[in-house]
Amino acid sequence: MKKQQKKWKIVSFVAMIFVLCLSTITVHPASASTVQPKEEMRAVWISTVLNIDMKAGMNKEQYTAWVRQTLDKLKANKLNTVIYQVRPTNDAMYSSKLAPWSTYITGKKQGTNPGYDPLAIMVEEAHKRGMELHAWMNPYRVTMPSQKLKDLAPDNVARKNPSWVVKYGKQYYLNPGLPEVQNYLVKTVKELVANYDIDAVHMDDYFYPYKIAKEAFPDQAAYKKYGSSFKKVEDWRRDNVNQLVKKLYTAIKETKPHVQFGISPFGVWRNKSADKTGSDTKAGVNNYDDLYADVRAWIKNGTIDYVTPQIYWSRTLSVAKYGTLLDWWSHEVQTYAKAHPVHLYIGLADYKVGNDSDKAWKNKMELPNQIIANRSAKTAAMGQMHFSLKSMQANKLGYATVVNQQLYNYTALTPGTPWVNATVPAEPTFVQVTKEATGRKIEMTDGNKNQPRKYVIYRFAGNGEGSYDDPKNIVDVVYNTNGFTTFVDKTASAKKNYTYGIKAVSATGVESEAAFVVVEGE
Repeated sequence: MKKQQKKWKIVSFVAMIFVLCLSTITVHPASASTVQPKEEMRAVWISTVLNIDMKAGMNKEQYTAWVRQTLDKLKANKLNTVIYQVRPTNDAMYSSKLAPWSTYITGKKQGTNPGYDPLAIMVEEAHKRGMELHAWMNPYRVTMPSQKLKDLAPDNVARKNPSWVVKYGKQYYLNPGLPEVQNYLVKTVKELVANYDIDAVHMDDYFYPYKIAKEAFPDQAAYKKYGSSFKKVEDWRRDNVNQLVKKLYTAIKETKPHVQFGISPFGVWRNKSADKTGSDTKAGVNNYDDLYADVRAWIKNGTIDYVTPQIYWSRTLSVAKYGTLLDWWSHEVQTYAKAHPVHLYIGLADYKVGNDSDKAWKNKMELPNQIIANRSAKTAAMGQMHFSLKSMQANKLGYATVVNQQLYNYTALTPGTPWVNATVPAEPTFVQVTKEATGRKIEMTDGNKNQPRKYVIYRFAGNGEGSYDDPKNIVDVVYNTNGFTTFVDKTASAKKNYTYGIKAVSATGVESEAAFVVVEGE
């Protein structure tokens, strides 16, 4: 009896020490978030304007090396999409008959041919890594403040058609109220979609420019000529943007139906003080009244596939709390997306981490906790886009390490758009798995008439299939290469046997019901 009591006291003492040790460990919210979605947008903006994320003057070899190094790192960190700025100022980072070569690729005068095609290389290298490429365009901006019209290439439409151009502040813009401008912009997007294997066209928050105090936007002549059916110039301006969005969406779908159209607007549609259906915020700027971007109309009309509001504020900023806006935008797509679903992604302010007057950004967990909030069951968010590449690479306070190691540590598929085409693809017709020194060589042959756009490679330990819903079992996503696709699984152990299940994915993200299964050793 005494021995048992002594033994019990020792056990109790050890247990008490263990509890005390536990109480000294700080458990971050991110480490508690163990459930990761199988489908989630994980994108990063690569900004070329002013060479924010990409230096100018690289030759083809240098540029290709930079692209590969950049994408390799993003891929290793489980991002699945890049938003590449291809039309920063009415120019082109690709071969175009409608716009001159951008100065941001060569560092030389606009129109200078770099001798290679930056977008073609970016698309090819992204797809080699199973990543989507969204081509980011700025529709109306012609110059940055430091530029003049004479700095533009002679064949720039802004110089060839000066009546299309207005000056506001220190910048020049194409006039959104002119039908000729809208027609031109539609042509540029059709050319872009037709000539490049992009996955989406992406626009950000630059519609009508941000207002300048005591300066009116100079579009009165255009309003007088084309806006007679509108009592207010503001309504006419909103209609101009709505019409352009609709025309672009139609042009994209007519050219390649699977290519998505997404817009990333300013984070506040309207404050509740201006509209009872607006958000409970006190933002000094809003989409509807200042930028003439009626995002709700696009959601209602089904003229976008996804919306990425730039919620560039912390969770504690009183005038515009992150959580308040996350809930508001979730309600927006759940309430108004009647024509077809509209995916909600959130634009995150990586650039503010460790570098903002709001002290919340001094905490490296602020942004990771925003991702955790996005994943909450009560929100409609299906992922996020990070602004921008250089900020993720800088990794201030180590925030990106937390994101990569605790929140993006499994592969996620990009959300699909089945409302465009819900056809379920067939699994590949044949798959062969071969053990090699570098891993498992997986060869996929597809003789199906309707070729899938991608394949998802699942791997299960032992001689049997596991869950196809668990992202832990996804090895990678691979783009189909004309019916014969090869992938090397470098993470497979030479000493183990696996079961591989290969599923096909359509151009609109619909996954095959069945998988082609290969069991090693059978």
